[in-house]
Amino acid sequence: MENQSTTTVKDSVYQILRENGICKVFGNPGSNELNFLKDFPDDFEYILCLHEGVAIGMAEGYAQASGLPGFVNLHAAAGTGNAMGALSNSVNSHVPLVVTAGQQARTMVYSDPLLKNSAASMLPLPLVKDSYEPLSAQEVPHAISRALHCAMSPARGPVYVSIPYDDWDKHIADDARLLSTRRVVHFGAPGIDDIQPLLDALEQASSPVLVLGPEVDAQCCNHKATQLAEQLHAPVWVAPSAPRCPFPTNHRCFAGILPAGEASLAQKLSDHDLIVVIGGPVFRYHQNDPGNILPDGARLILVTGDAQEAARAPVGNAIVANVDAVLSYLLEHGVRKTGDCPDFRKPIQRHEIDQSPLQPSAIFDIVESIAPRNTTYLNEATSTIATLWERVTMVEPGSYYFAAAGGLGFAMPAALGVKLANPDRPVVAFIGDGSAHYSITALWTAVRYRLPVVFVIINNSGYGALKWFSHQFKTHNVPGIEIEGVDFVRLAEGYGMKALRVSTCIEFSQAFDSAISDASPVLIEAMIESV
Repeated sequence: MENQSTTTVKDSVYQILRENGICKVFGNPGSNELNFLKDFPDDFEYILCLHEGVAIGMAEGYAQASGLPGFVNLHAAAGTGNAMGALSNSVNSHVPLVVTAGQQARTMVYSDPLLKNSAASMLPLPLVKDSYEPLSAQEVPHAISRALHCAMSPARGPVYVSIPYDDWDKHIADDARLLSTRRVVHFGAPGIDDIQPLLDALEQASSPVLVLGPEVDAQCCNHKATQLAEQLHAPVWVAPSAPRCPFPTNHRCFAGILPAGEASLAQKLSDHDLIVVIGGPVFRYHQNDPGNILPDGARLILVTGDAQEAARAPVGNAIVANVDAVLSYLLEHGVRKTGDCPDFRKPIQRHEIDQSPLQPSAIFDIVESIAPRNTTYLNEATSTIATLWERVTMVEPGSYYFAAAGGLGFAMPAALGVKLANPDRPVVAFIGDGSAHYSITALWTAVRYRLPVVFVIINNSGYGALKWFSHQFKTHNVPGIEIEGVDFVRLAEGYGMKALRVSTCIEFSQAFDSAISDASPVLIEAMIESV
């Protein structure tokens, strides 16, 4: 007979979380989760979100900004279903999350009761790295430990665990207590022989170009990418639909963000014979823009820590290794061009701050002139993505986050998670008026936990991105893309948040200047012309 201790499953799990640096639980609980939450430990904080998608989004922002796994507490199948749209962003962003959901009690699950999570481990697939329901209460601590280490292993991502609610008070075997001290360390440094083909290609190239993806920012090796660009005298493009900013946007080598269509992307790279993609997919398209993936005569080499991205790339050779380690090798052993590095930046004309009506470019110019340089930006005004990248300076790691799968409802809760992880950095979230409705309850959580985020609702009375696509597709008279009559100021005030509406450049400048230094969350509804 197993040697039982006085430690319960719940005690063991909380200790595992402690030893792994996890002290926050993001969730929206139900009856199946109460046994886990009762007598909640004093050294933990429960962050209540009013919708499961907000809980995932907030945990994702926290995990990306802190580097720690986010721990999420959902309710059975219904709560999991509500969270799955947000999980699509998390899996594409390679965000380490442990997502738990309460299952009905083992003693009654045979009778198919209400709130039973049928085929629980199948439900969240394929939006998680792993999904599991322990076969016994004794297995629960092992399942949580495995989920943590799986979530943090390359390439990182969310893991799901379904837990019957009568397991938490069961006693565990003595050896389960050893789980809290387990450590799993990952090494991905290549040898010089592995890198030599890339070094040779850079040596032979007459016009190399770098395309950087989110892994560079996630590993905080942006400065190494900057040094490499300077060393090669190479322009740097950011991979299309970028969920993070891997390169300083004010640097002379910054060429911009690539478009998300085959022909248009290849045209941007047409002057180059070698394309080196570091830390991003090849390529994540969005628009239906048929064409050749690469310019004529160009070759491509991908460096990524994600073996699946390397396998699915439709062109080029790939090196699966730690991106930071590869950048170090390239800096030490690679080509060093002499002379002055060219300036690849695109010149822009800035707006005057006057009584003229607002437009997105003016909003970003005003933010650029006022926000501190260490500000973190989140963007879910999807029709303004290219404009933001052109006009807002982002220098430090962790300066920008975007929904990696394009799932709306990400930016508002993620902004709260980022602020929770980095309380000393200002956080600004740009939200479209269409996007805002997907996670509007995040405003309540912002007020409840006093998280001073500035929410800028860019209101053009509809889904601007869909209007753009309707023009591109020549699909006219489409229903469901106009949204009128919503008062975001009153919505925010209903959640207890300070809010105001502006429509001119000078009004926005004054409102944003006040909001960025406020100790409370603030919403600014910026009215722009409908497109």
